[in-house]
Amino acid sequence: MSSATSSPPSIRERLNDSWLWYSFKRDPVAQLSLLVFIFMVAAAFLAPWISPADPYDLAQIDIMASELPPFWVDGSEPDYLLGTDSQGRDMLSTILYGTRVSLIIGFGAVALQAALGVCFGLLAGYKGGKIDAFLMRLADIQLSFSTLMVAIIVGALFKAVFGGVTYNTYAVPLLVLIIGLAEWPQYARTVRASVLAERGKEYVDAARVMGLSSVRIMFRHILPNTLSPIFVISTVQVANAIISEAALSFLGLGMPETQPSLGSLIKSGFDYLQSGSWWITLVPGLVLVILVLVINLLGDWLRDVLNPRLYKG
Repeated sequence: MSSATSSPPSIRERLNDSWLWYSFKRDPVAQLSLLVFIFMVAAAFLAPWISPADPYDLAQIDIMASELPPFWVDGSEPDYLLGTDSQGRDMLSTILYGTRVSLIIGFGAVALQAALGVCFGLLAGYKGGKIDAFLMRLADIQLSFSTLMVAIIVGALFKAVFGGVTYNTYAVPLLVLIIGLAEWPQYARTVRASVLAERGKEYVDAARVMGLSSVRIMFRHILPNTLSPIFVISTVQVANAIISEAALSFLGLGMPETQPSLGSLIKSGFDYLQSGSWWITLVPGLVLVILVLVINLLGDWLRDVLNPRLYKG
């Protein structure tokens, strides 16, 4: 059969022949990071089925079993591998549920950042003129405030207006909204720079001559050529969003202690460090460090792969 009539390569064949897969096979750090990340994500989202207890179920919490140490410390109990916190909750269970909450906030905030930043960046880069100037000055103003500053102000105002009970009820979507709105300029500036490099190329001029709308040209033709930096930024921003949630929880403006996240677990155990119950803070803190580390390592690898000039091989 001639090559002209042969079937096109499958997705698997194209992946096997791609630079992405070739680079991944040669990078043991990226392989290990991806395995650890997949394991942590799977464990977090399977928490309702694999965790020893449900930290939201008061019937499963024994206050008399509070501050029990992990299994490698004298005085531990076999039912609590990583010990218990000050409320008597199983630490392994709260960490699994808490990691799930942190991941939901991290991915949700990045999705909102990307949606806003990509739209504003495409519009600013393609239209130019006053629209570009307005959106970029808005981004500059936004960047002059740190994420934590914006989150602290908005979170404190929400608590003052609606009360702590309402804040606790809507803590997850509110944190997604706060962190997402605080970080969209990172995407907007990067996408704008890519669009400025693409909008003068022949395929864009051809699309205009064909009478295609500006929206179709931006999203169907220009956007696919700007995805590489978006993917790289997203990996970094997921880690930043998880850290921001942890910092806000530590300051009392994140997840409440009754709804564990990695940040709220670290905060809840901070007051017990002096009493010797170090595991309440140290164990979830270690999980947070590992999670952020593997995401950043994957981001570094992805940056090098998508820019072969930086890849050392």
